[in-house]
Amino acid sequence: MKGPEASDHLDFLREIVRRDTLSGRYGDRVVTRFPPEPNGYLHIGHAKSVCLNFGIARENGGVCHLRFDDTNPETEDMTYVESIMRDIRWLGFDWEDRLFFASDYFEKLYEFAVRLIRDGKAYVDSLNEEEIRRYRGTVTEPGRESPYRGRSVEENLDLFAGMRAGKFPDGAHVLRARGDMSARNMKMRDPLLYRIRHATHYRRGDEWCIYPMYDFAHPLSDAIEDITHSICTLEFENNRAVYDWLLDNLFEEPRPHQYEFARLNLDYTIMSKRKLLTLVEEGLVSGWDDPRMPTIAGMRRRGYTPGGIRLFAARIGVDKANSRVSMELLENAIRDDLNARAPRVMAVLRPLKVTITNYPEGKVEWLKAPYWPRDIDREGSREVPLSREVYIERTDFLEDPPDDWIRLRPGGEVRMRNAYFIRCEGVDRDPDSGEVTGLSCTYDPESLGAPSKGARKKTTAIQWVSAAHALPVDVRLYDRLFTVADPENAGDGKTFQDCLNPRSLEIVRGCLVEPSLAKASPGEPFQFLRNGYFVADEVDSRPGAPIFNRIVDLKDRYRAGVPATKRK
Repeated sequence: MKGPEASDHLDFLREIVRRDTLSGRYGDRVVTRFPPEPNGYLHIGHAKSVCLNFGIARENGGVCHLRFDDTNPETEDMTYVESIMRDIRWLGFDWEDRLFFASDYFEKLYEFAVRLIRDGKAYVDSLNEEEIRRYRGTVTEPGRESPYRGRSVEENLDLFAGMRAGKFPDGAHVLRARGDMSARNMKMRDPLLYRIRHATHYRRGDEWCIYPMYDFAHPLSDAIEDITHSICTLEFENNRAVYDWLLDNLFEEPRPHQYEFARLNLDYTIMSKRKLLTLVEEGLVSGWDDPRMPTIAGMRRRGYTPGGIRLFAARIGVDKANSRVSMELLENAIRDDLNARAPRVMAVLRPLKVTITNYPEGKVEWLKAPYWPRDIDREGSREVPLSREVYIERTDFLEDPPDDWIRLRPGGEVRMRNAYFIRCEGVDRDPDSGEVTGLSCTYDPESLGAPSKGARKKTTAIQWVSAAHALPVDVRLYDRLFTVADPENAGDGKTFQDCLNPRSLEIVRGCLVEPSLAKASPGEPFQFLRNGYFVADEVDSRPGAPIFNRIVDLKDRYRAGVPATKRK
C-alpha cells in the first residue's frame, strides 16, 4: 500500500524487500524497525529513516516497530522518549502496539552473553580502555591478543557474574567476543560486548550495573523481535560484520539481515546529536525546538509540515553512497506542500502610511477577499476593511525607480489587492532625516473589480491593511543557522560554532496584519502575500495576539553572502 509520497520507482532497499518477498525468505512477513537512542531529539536525518522504515513496511503490508535502544544510562532520559514518540506521530506514522525497549531485554541479553562464554566465543578482558585501543592495532597493522584472552570458561563465567553483581568498579573489566585480531575490519578485532557502568537507568533504576554495547544489543534485539530487514545508515556498514557474527552464532535462519543506506547530509546543517546538544547547552539556540534547529521539534515550530518533510524524503530517494543535499530541495518540498494548505492573507512587515485623500473620512468598506488563488481547488474567503488611512509595504514604493518598476512611484498608480487603484500624489518626509514617512494618494472609485487596461496592465497588486483595523504583531524572520554549507568541515581550524550565522534570526516588531489573523491558532500556517509562508508560533502565541514565524520564502531567493533577512 503506497502513501501519497511513494514513488513507482523501487530503490535498492525496496528491491531487496521485493526479492525476499517473492522468494518467500521470511514467508509473508515484512518487519522493519526504527531504533532511536533516547539521548536527544530527532532531526531531519532521522525523519528520512522514519519515512523509510515505516514506509517500506506500509507499502508491503508489513509492520514497523518503534524500539528505543536504551543501553547507555548516562545519556538517556524519558523526556527524549516522549519527544521522539511525539515527532513520529506528527510525521504521520504509528507503531500501534509495537513499542519496545532494549532495556526490557537486559535479562535475555545477559543470557546470550553467558551462552557465548560457555561456547568459548567470549571472554572477560581486564585491559583498561587505553590498553584495549593500543592492542587493537591500526588499519595497516594487525592487533595483538589480550593477555586475558586465554581465561578458562569457568573463570570467565565467574568474573562475568561478579560484574553483574557489582563487585567491580567501572572500567575494571569488559566482556569481549573472540573475533580475529588480524581482521581487516577492525570492528571484528574482539569487539566489546559489555561494560561496567554504576549508573541509574531511567527505566531499570539500579537493577543493573553492566550494560550491553550497542553492537551487541542492537542485532540481538532485532532477532528477539523477529525483524526481517534491519535498515541503517552507512556509518554502520563495518558493524554489519559484528551483527552477522552474533546472529550466526546465536540464531538460525531466517534471521534479520542488515542493509545500509546513505545518511542525510543537508547543507547549512549539522546532524550530530552531540553537537546539537552543545548548541542547546551553550545557549546558542533557545532549545531543542528552536525554529533554526534541524530537529523535528524545531521544524514543526518553524512551520514545516509533515507532508512537506515526507515529500522531501521521497524526492531525495535512497542511495548507497554519501553525498550532500542542498537546502533548496527541502525548502521546495515545504513550499509545494504549503501551497495547497496555507490560505492567502495580507500583512505589512515594514509599514508605510498611505492617506487616500479623496476617500470619505469615517467610511469603512468591507471588501471580499478570497483565501485561495484560482489555481488552487479550494474555496473560502473573508472580508477585509478599507478606510481612508492604510499601510502598505515600504518596499512597494520607490521615489526614483528603474524603468521596469511595476509598483508605486510618485505620479504612478498601482492596484491595492482586492480593492481599488491608487495614485501617488505626494510624499511626506521627516524634516531632519529626509526619510519618507507617508504618502498622499487618490483612489479611482470605479476600479473595484474592474479589469486592468492599458498602462494599468503593467502594474502589480500590492498588499495593504487598514490603519484603524490592523492587528500589530511581532514577526520572526529565520534564516539558515550556519554561514557555510558544511559547518562540520569548515577548515582553517574553525569549529561549527564559529560558523553560526549572526543573522539567523531577525525579530521585526510593529508589523501589521489584517484583523482576521487575530483568530489564528498556534501552529496554523498562512501565506503572507508576496512576503512568504508564515505560521503562528505554537509556543508563544496567545489568543488574539499571535506571533508569526517565517517558514520559508515564496521562492528560492538566497544569494551567497546575502541573508534572507536582508533581501529586497
